[in-house]
Amino acid sequence: HDLEDKVVGIVGMGRIGQRVAARLKPFDVHTYYFDYRRLSTAEEQLLGARYMTLGAIVPHCDVVSINIPLTPQTDGLFNHDLLCSMKKGAYLVNTARGRIVDTDALVGVLENGHLAGYAGDVWYPQPAPPDHPWRKMPNHAMTPHVSGTSLEAQKRYSDGIRDCLTCFLEGNSLERDFLIV
Repeated sequence: HDLEDKVVGIVGMGRIGQRVAARLKPFDVHTYYFDYRRLSTAEEQLLGARYMTLGAIVPHCDVVSINIPLTPQTDGLFNHDLLCSMKKGAYLVNTARGRIVDTDALVGVLENGHLAGYAGDVWYPQPAPPDHPWRKMPNHAMTPHVSGTSLEAQKRYSDGIRDCLTCFLEGNSLERDFLIV
């Protein structure tokens, strides 16, 4: 389906959500967003996105793109009630974390035809077991958390790992940006 003239909702307008909005701009979509922190007017104009509450954005959109971090507040956020409030025939795209979407509720809305489809690059748990219900639900496109990994990104990952190991083996400190714990 074409994106032109569709209504797209972005849930989470941090770095990734803003990149999604920027990439949607040439497709002449009507872009709305929800985030716990509203962008400035200038940022909204630059991205061509208008703010709406989560409850208002979901029933309004043809496509909803999830780009929020997994926190106690977002764990299971897309539950049965929120999924059922989505526009009939809408698509849900989740490139954030699998646990943000309730597993069984998603299967239900796809099996009863309420949603037209689900695309995800994230599972819960990950890796998903062979009997995970998302494997057999209708109208889905799932990848094992690799859909955004270009050859250039893979090279950056491997270079970063090599640099961290070299620093460690030579007794040097890691750069602050690479510290996880």
